[in-house]
This record gives sequence, structure tokens and C-alpha cells, in this order.
Amino acid sequence: MREPPLITVILATYNRREVTLATLARVIASAGPNHRVQVVAVDNGSRDGTVSAVKERFPGVTVLRAPRNLGSCAKALGIPHAQGEYVVFLDDDSHPRPGSLTRMLHHFEANPDLGAAGFRVHLPDGSQESAALPEVFVGCGVGFRTRALQDAGGLDGDLFMQAEEYHLAFRLVNAGWSIRLFDDLHVEHLKTPRARRRRRTTYLDTRNNLLLAARYLPDPYYTIYAEDWRQRYGWLARSAGHRSAFVRGWVAGAMRGRRDRQDEVWRPQQLGPAALETLFRLEFVRRKLTELHAAGVRRVVLADLGKNVYAFHAGAAQAGLQVPAIADDFFAAVGRSYRGTPVVPLERVGGLGSDALVIANMSPVHANRTRQRLLQQFSLPVFDWFSRPAVPVPTSNRALRAAAIPATIRDFD
Repeated sequence: MREPPLITVILATYNRREVTLATLARVIASAGPNHRVQVVAVDNGSRDGTVSAVKERFPGVTVLRAPRNLGSCAKALGIPHAQGEYVVFLDDDSHPRPGSLTRMLHHFEANPDLGAAGFRVHLPDGSQESAALPEVFVGCGVGFRTRALQDAGGLDGDLFMQAEEYHLAFRLVNAGWSIRLFDDLHVEHLKTPRARRRRRTTYLDTRNNLLLAARYLPDPYYTIYAEDWRQRYGWLARSAGHRSAFVRGWVAGAMRGRRDRQDEVWRPQQLGPAALETLFRLEFVRRKLTELHAAGVRRVVLADLGKNVYAFHAGAAQAGLQVPAIADDFFAAVGRSYRGTPVVPLERVGGLGSDALVIANMSPVHANRTRQRLLQQFSLPVFDWFSRPAVPVPTSNRALRAAAIPATIRDFD
């Protein structure tokens, strides 16, 4: 009988001794007696006794010391030490629910091309979190086939934190591996606030997303998304009062991005057509909007200014649909627009004379949340292709109802 495959769990920590100890206890308990689990903890130079406490409490855990604080990307140091056929990334305050590791193994064994299996991430207040693109996982709860991690070059330890999952996901997809998010895999994430400094987050969000565009997106999409994300993180920084952190991130990301884009190391990493579609769903969205036009829809309001709103905005134009506005309560401001389309509060939707509402957000959690709000406030048809699960909204028009039924989306199976 084949011995159960070894799973390597890797987490990084910094000055959160008690949180880390509690997490390690939960991780070991969640593995149960049926799995062989290797646990690797990478310490970022903690000064609160984390290393000695882990070694004393859990002598079987491999403890590595980073040469400096590498943030959550210190997990990269653990990959060469992974002995398992599969690797699981956690944060020092996240742990899988019982049974999730078993189901993860089943998914990998049933899908030979599966490179990464994303977990549903649950927060203490009962809400969930998910990435902004459907083929991207959240780094506090994801399993990998070790061979896929190696093919993709592992985690970029130079990013520190913020968007590191996108960089890795892009390389996995470009290497031919599939990524799926599974509804039967669950991780609890405490979101411990210590070390989550907001200005640093603003700087890294801006810098790392500009690097993402520069390293992986082919022309003309590099220019398009670099501008979109510069605008997006600029608006986020303005709302938080972090303009200086945004400017520093913008300058750092733009300068290094231009250099990386010409570097022989990064140029081969640009996404091919199939990988670009897998990650950004440009053709999928255009096709769904074209179906709406064929069903008689002429004006749509895009609800949510998601990270990939470009796919919906451009797809609507290509489908011959008018977009009078993008409705988003968080981003709405007087005089603000996205590529010439006003960004308005949700309350203005009723006066825009639209035939339907299209949720322009590929984040499953955010799309579902927006869908619920729209259903409560408006009688217009709502088209949502990225919630988990994607649920069509009944309408009185048979053609519209047919157009609302979403195509099968691989990572939502």
C-alpha cells in the first residue's frame, strides 16, 4: 500500500510568539493521524523569543532564520527545505479546518495538471476574503504541488508582502499549471493586526502591482494595466491619507519595472495569449457582454470598480453597449472617472436609464457581496459571472434570463 504523501507546511513569522505557537498547535492538530506533515517556520528576526519558544514547544518543527525581515515572502526560504510532495503556505495566524488537508490531497490526485489549490479564507467576523482575479489564491491558505512550485521558480522573496500571490500565480499559469479555488477547502485567518502598518502596505501595494504589470503583461496590456493600477492605488492612498507612501511606491515600481521589463531574466516571463485569458478573462467577459447585446440590452451600469474593471469596460465597448457610469460607493467622488466614464455612488444607478447591471469585479467574495446589495436595492437584471457560486438573477425576459446563465468557469467547479 502506498504511504500517504508527505505535506510540507510553511509559514513565516515576526514578533508574534503566542500567535505562532497557537497556530502551530492548530496546524499539527488539523493534520490528524492520517497524514505525514513536515512543518517549516521561517522567523524574520523576531525579538520576542519566538524561535526558542517554538523549538521548546514543538521540537519536530524545522525553524529557519531569515537574514533580515523578508515579510510574508520569507516563506520562499522554506521551499528548498520542503521534503513533501505537496506544500501548503499559511500565515502565522492562519490554519486549515479539520479535513481540508485530506480533501486537498484528493484534488491534487484527481487533477494531474493542478499546480495550486486555493482555500476559502474565513475571517473572525464571519466574512471571507479572496483575490481580485479568479485564478489567484490568497497566500494565507493555499496548497501547491511541489514540482509546480519548482517549475514556476518559487516565491519572489524580494517583494516582502502584497501581491506576491499574483506574481507566483502568473508564473504558475505561464508554466502550464492550472490553479483552482475549492469550496471544500477552508482556512481560518485571524488577521492579527500587529505588523500590518498601513503606509507600508500602501507603498508595497503600489510598487508590487506596477512590477506585476511590467514583468508579466505583454503590450498593449502592460500600458493599460500599469495606468489602471497606478490610478487605483492612488485613489486608495488618497482615501487613507497616504499620498507620500503612494508616490514612493509609484516611483519605485515604475523605475524598477522599466528595468525589469528589459531584463533578459524577466522578458521570457511575459504571459502568452492562453495564460493572459486564463488570468484576466478578457474574451470571456467580452463574449458574455455580447450575449447581452444580442438579447436586447443597450445600456449597462458596471457595479464595482474591481481590479480588472478594464475587461468589463473594454468588453462593453466591443459589444456595442453603452456604459453611462461605474457604480462604486468606495471609489465614487465628484469629478472622478475611469477612462472617461463617471464613477458614481450606487444610489445614482436608478436615474441612469440602464437596462441592466453588470458586476465588474472578479473577486468572488466582493462580487457576491455586491450582488446581494444590488438585489436588495434595484429591480434591474443583475449579471454576475464571478461569485462563488455564480448565480443568475431571474428576469421577466426569457432572452435576458438565458444570457444571464454563466458559462462554466473552471475554478468555480
